[in-house]
Amino acid sequence: MNVKNILKYLISLAIAGGLLWFTFQQSHLDAADLWRKISAADYRWVLLSAVMTIVAHWSRAQRWRLLLEPVVPQRPTSLDATVSVLTGYLANLALPRAGEVARCGTLYRLSGVPVNVSFGTVVAERLFDVLMLLLLLAATFVLEFDRLSQFFVEFLGGKLPKGSSGSGVLLFVGAVLLGVGLLAWFLYNRYREALGRHPLYQKVSGFLSGLVAGLLSVRKLRRPGAFVFYTLLIWTMYFLMSYVLFFSMPATAGLGPLAGLTILVVGSLGMAAPTPGGIGSFHLLVGQVALLYSLTSQDGQVLATFIHGVSTLMIIVLGVLSLLVVLLKRNKISTADDVLTDPDAIKLQQ
Repeated sequence: MNVKNILKYLISLAIAGGLLWFTFQQSHLDAADLWRKISAADYRWVLLSAVMTIVAHWSRAQRWRLLLEPVVPQRPTSLDATVSVLTGYLANLALPRAGEVARCGTLYRLSGVPVNVSFGTVVAERLFDVLMLLLLLAATFVLEFDRLSQFFVEFLGGKLPKGSSGSGVLLFVGAVLLGVGLLAWFLYNRYREALGRHPLYQKVSGFLSGLVAGLLSVRKLRRPGAFVFYTLLIWTMYFLMSYVLFFSMPATAGLGPLAGLTILVVGSLGMAAPTPGGIGSFHLLVGQVALLYSLTSQDGQVLATFIHGVSTLMIIVLGVLSLLVVLLKRNKISTADDVLTDPDAIKLQQ
């Protein structure tokens, strides 16, 4: 690891620590209260969440295998793909954005799939997850418009006229987006040739072209229906594995499915932040959005910490088990190679 990567990691770790400290300071929640409420939870719901977590990761591995089908002759086994996915998640806890490389490297060691090929399918897979997240975000905003608009009114505070309603917020945000869009379109048309020569424009243009190509790659799938099924199963399990944890504590047991959907979307945005394992960013966003459902700031922060803690613990346990599987399989492969190259073994075969 070079100095630049070390600095990036230290910065992300500092951001995570700062956000975590800020959220606990804002909620006035100390470690003793947090532990008391978490230790009193009904852990039968945690076991159910763990099962759903395993199904979610297994589904992701199956979907990945579908993407690999048209591009590699050696289709990895379900176990190899699942172990690779879990190893990638474990790596992400240590180094943000390192999971994709670790995942593809593990699959190469287990199944011989070239890293550059598998990495391309991971990028395409991420694009569909982004699309699903955007659809869920839009659905959440429509279904929970009153709560979210009120949240933005309070968040923007004095930046909006007094007495602004949810509709007023929507009009305000729409007007701002329209103005920015028109300005961007005007500047683009006026300076199109100059922009085309700029390295940053070329990178952004290439990235957007890659996004479109990745989304269209589903047409090459041999079983597109199965791909859609596993995508829906992944996100259904993501929803349920956090939603069932609501019932483990009295303060959150009365929250409904819409609260679960909102926390799923907001929590996903928090996990996408450049902090190790979404630490800090997840706690801040989920703790704040929990206030929309009449939870106290302390109960909201307990819920955010509990959901994130259960998810992180599952990744650590399953990731370590996956590493053990990788080591065992590699040892078997090495032993088999030694037997095949041993002169005495060759003589016996002859």
